[in-house]
Amino acid sequence: MGKKGRVFVRGLTSETYGLGQFRQAQLAAERVRDDSVVVDDAKVGHSGDSEKSRTWWRIGPGDEDFLTQTLQVHFVELPPHSSNRGHGHQNEASFYILEGAGYEIHDDQRYDWKAGELVFVHTDSVHRHYNPYDEKAVALVMKAKCTWMFLGLLQQGRGGPIERPDEFGEREDWSRIWTDGVLERKKVVRQEDTVWETTPMGRVRVLNSPERTDLRQFSVDVFELDIPAGSHSGKHWKMADEVLYVLDGSGYSLHWEVQEEIAEKYYARVAKTPTRHEITKGDTLYVPQNTIAVHYAADGTPLRLLSAQNRMFKHLGYDKVHYFENAPEYTGELAEAASAV
Repeated sequence: MGKKGRVFVRGLTSETYGLGQFRQAQLAAERVRDDSVVVDDAKVGHSGDSEKSRTWWRIGPGDEDFLTQTLQVHFVELPPHSSNRGHGHQNEASFYILEGAGYEIHDDQRYDWKAGELVFVHTDSVHRHYNPYDEKAVALVMKAKCTWMFLGLLQQGRGGPIERPDEFGEREDWSRIWTDGVLERKKVVRQEDTVWETTPMGRVRVLNSPERTDLRQFSVDVFELDIPAGSHSGKHWKMADEVLYVLDGSGYSLHWEVQEEIAEKYYARVAKTPTRHEITKGDTLYVPQNTIAVHYAADGTPLRLLSAQNRMFKHLGYDKVHYFENAPEYTGELAEAASAV
């Protein structure tokens, strides 16, 4: 939250060509945040809150200390028999239902949801969240809003008449400039729409990715990672930064900084000593860009994580993950399959 209002996009200004000071400041910021961290209480510059609903931000571009504006994370709570305020924005949003059940109205169409499901607000959507039931509903919202802001896609606001109506003609269908076929794509990812797979990262359930061409969401990739007690994820290296929400359990994450060496070409130099970050249920863990990471479950406690990443990195040529070490479950499954042949 900025001193004079909400920060939508953060700038970079430097008197030198090298920008190492910005990366070092980012790497020095605390990467684990819990319920005590509210960087924005939605009282300024927000359109979605109503008298009953509540919105609060965990990660955003106005944060001090600054972490990222690749991803923004906030929570929405709907008490029983309530709704938030209808509004519209050009950016997409993904929200994972942590508690309860309810439904959406998007562009005058209804979409029901319940705990454990992922719901999409599509581009240029007029939307509103409803909870008609006796239990509260809570959603974790993940979005790449700043990407839209950088691209100048900032036409948003609450419903109402347009400004300067005398200067404009009759209504036209906005969807004429949408990608073909998006109206047929799914807006809610249900448990039965996904499968658990054992991968080099570990046991993973993909909720959204470029391969899910049946889903109407293009900016944030989401998966769940289930790490057995005393085990760990794959030790992996990728360029995209990431926010992980701890759905259940506890453990820690090791991060190795990767420094560029600019010689006849780019070389990667990996820090000899990692930083350690303790995590427990309800925390968000931030993994910076160009970082090597591995996540550990505590002894006796499985660890379940929800990962969100900005898909833009994949369009910029960084669509691979390199594994220095596979998750033990993946190695064990391969060995078992090989011995059965």
